[in-house]
Amino acid sequence: MAQTLLNDQLTAAQAKAVETAKHLAQVAVQSAQELAEINQAAAKDALVAAQEASTQLLSIKDPQELAKLAQPEATQEVVKYATSYQAKVSKVVRTSNKQVAEVIDASIDDARDDLVKFVKEATKTAPAGSESFVSAFKSIFETSVQQFDQARASAADAFANFEKSIDAAFANVQGQYAVAKPAAKTRKAA
Repeated sequence: MAQTLLNDQLTAAQAKAVETAKHLAQVAVQSAQELAEINQAAAKDALVAAQEASTQLLSIKDPQELAKLAQPEATQEVVKYATSYQAKVSKVVRTSNKQVAEVIDASIDDARDDLVKFVKEATKTAPAGSESFVSAFKSIFETSVQQFDQARASAADAFANFEKSIDAAFANVQGQYAVAKPAAKTRKAA
C-alpha cells in the first residue's frame, strides 16, 4: 500500500516538474522574443539616425555647421534614446524575473504540500507499537519542512539581488553616457 502511494506521488511530482519546466521554457522564449523585438526596433532606429547624421554631415558647408552638430543637445538625445532602450529591456527582465519567482514559489508550495500529504498517509498506516518512532519522525519532519520556508526566502533574496544587479548595471551605463552640463562661468571679466 505504502509503495503504491509513493509511486503515485512520485509520478505526480514528475508530471508537475515537467509542467513547471515547460512553463519556465515558455517564459524564457517569450522574454527572448520581446528582447529580440526591442533590439530589432533599436537597430532600425539606429540605422535611421545614422542615415540622418550622414545626410547632415554631407550637407555641411562650413565649420560653424559642424559645430552645431556637436552640441550637447544632440548628445542628450542619444542619452535619452539609450535610457528609453534600457527601460524597455529592464521591464522585460523584471517581468520574466517575477514570473520565474512565482513559478518557483508555487513549486516550493506544491513540493511541501506533497511531502506533508505523503508523511500523513505513511504515518497513518504505521503498525501498532511504533508510536514513539512515528512521533520522533514527525518531529524531525516538521523541522525539515521549515527548510521549505528557508528555500523560499533564499529564492526571494536571489531574485531581489538579481534585480539590484540589473539596476546597478543600468545606472552604471547611464552614468557613463550622461552629458555634463556646461559649467557656469565664475570668473569675472577682467
